[in-house]
Amino acid sequence: MTFSAALAVSARGLRKTYRSRRGRRTIAVQGLDMDVPAGGVHGFLGPNGSGKTTSIRMLLGLVRADAGTMTIFGQPVPERLPEVVGRVGAIVESPKFFPAFSGRKNLELLAEAIGTPRCVVDEVLEETSLGDRGRDRFKSYSLGMKQRLAIAAALLKQPDLLIFDEPTNGLDPAGIREIRETMRGLGDRGKTVLVSSHILAEVEQVADTVSIIGHGRLLASGTVADVIGSNAAASVRLRIADREAAVRVLTDGGLVVRVEGEQLLVDGVTDSADVTRRLAEHGLYVAEIVPVRAALESVFLELTAGESLTGTKEPR
Repeated sequence: MTFSAALAVSARGLRKTYRSRRGRRTIAVQGLDMDVPAGGVHGFLGPNGSGKTTSIRMLLGLVRADAGTMTIFGQPVPERLPEVVGRVGAIVESPKFFPAFSGRKNLELLAEAIGTPRCVVDEVLEETSLGDRGRDRFKSYSLGMKQRLAIAAALLKQPDLLIFDEPTNGLDPAGIREIRETMRGLGDRGKTVLVSSHILAEVEQVADTVSIIGHGRLLASGTVADVIGSNAAASVRLRIADREAAVRVLTDGGLVVRVEGEQLLVDGVTDSADVTRRLAEHGLYVAEIVPVRAALESVFLELTAGESLTGTKEPR
C-alpha cells in the first residue's frame, strides 16, 4: 500500500497480541488503521486498555507488531526508523532527571549526550515557558513543570513530530492547562503533536484532528468538528411549564429525555420544530428551546460504550 508523505504518521492493519504465562492470548491492537496529518495537534483517544500505548510503542520500534504496516513521514518503520528517528521526539514514560541538578543542567547534559549545541537548551526552555525557572533545582519543580521539562528534553533535537502518551496524568488543573498551552503552541509553530489521552475536554480544546479507538480498532477519525458532527446525536434544551407531561409525550415518541433542574434535555433530535409540534399537539407549549452543541466527550462515550475509562492498564 502506498502512503502519502503529507502524513506525519500512517498505519494500516496494525495488530499486536500478547500471551500470558498461562498461554492466555490478549489482543491489544487488532487491525488498526490511523492517519496523522503533518502539522498541528492530533488526539489519539481511547479508554485505558484500548491499545493506545501499545500502538505508540510499535510505532517507535519498542514493541514488534504481529502484522500491519506503519510509516513516519512516508518512511516505513521499523525498517527505516533510523532514517527518521532524528525527526521524532517522544515521551512514553516519565524521563529520569537528576533531582539535585537544575532543569537547565539536566538539559545541558542531555544535549551533550546527543550532540546538540548548548544554545538549543535556551530555546527549548523558552518554548516550554521554563526560561525563568531553568536555574532552579529539578526537585523543586511542580508536576506540571517536570512534565514541561520532559517536553523540553524531547525538543532538544528539534524534531518535527512529538509523541506524548497521557502527558497530563496526575496533574492538577493548572498543570493540565500548562501542558495544553505548550502542545497548542508547538502545533501552531508547525510541529506535529500526537497526544494520547482519555481527558476528552482537554483534547477538544487543543486538538485539530482526532482518532478514537476501542478494543484496538479505529472507531472514528477526522477533524474534531467532523467527528462530533458525524457521530453525535443532536440534542435540544427546552423550558416548558408542565415538565412531567412533556417528558411523557416525548418519551412515548421515542426520544430520550432528562430533567435538568427546570429544563429538559432531549436527545436524538433531528429537527427542533418536530419537538415543539409534538408537544403542541398535546396542548403543551414551549417557552424556550435551544440546540445543544455536541461535545467530543459525548461522542467518545457513545463510540466506546462498554469499555471502562479507568480499567486495567494496557499491556506494556
